[in-house]
Amino acid sequence: MKNKNISFMTQAAMIAAIYVVLTYVFAPFSFGEVQVRISEALTILPVFTPAAIPGLFIGCLIGNILGGAILPDIIFGSIATLIGAFFTWKLREKSPYLAPIPPIVANILIVPFVLRYGYGVALPIPFMMCTVGIGEIISCAVLGMVLYFALKKYAKTLFAQ
Repeated sequence: MKNKNISFMTQAAMIAAIYVVLTYVFAPFSFGEVQVRISEALTILPVFTPAAIPGLFIGCLIGNILGGAILPDIIFGSIATLIGAFFTWKLREKSPYLAPIPPIVANILIVPFVLRYGYGVALPIPFMMCTVGIGEIISCAVLGMVLYFALKKYAKTLFAQ
């Protein structure tokens, strides 16, 4: 039992660290009305391990802090990632093609309101839902599925608990 807990925490910490690094390295297009957050490709990882749920949440939280986000963005952006990761995990046995949908939807529904009411972006919320959605589709659906198929073969070894 102790080794399983250590494995879970190690996986979560590694996922968080990778999320933070990707967010920070690609910061110029990880934030704003039009964003393609490369680190959001990692939201596919709950398909392989539940440790990805806290890992993605903590990674997003730290990434937003280091990226200079305001408090509402730190809180609600991280909650969007948490919601997306949790529901990706819930869909893990249905179809891998459904896995990117929860983080896309969570971010489409939350991030535009943060942009409007937190940052004062004057663009219409439906427009920002489209721009955030396009970025999330690129990150979660396209890059996430590339990551899924790259890891699928090695998942039992990489995510063993």
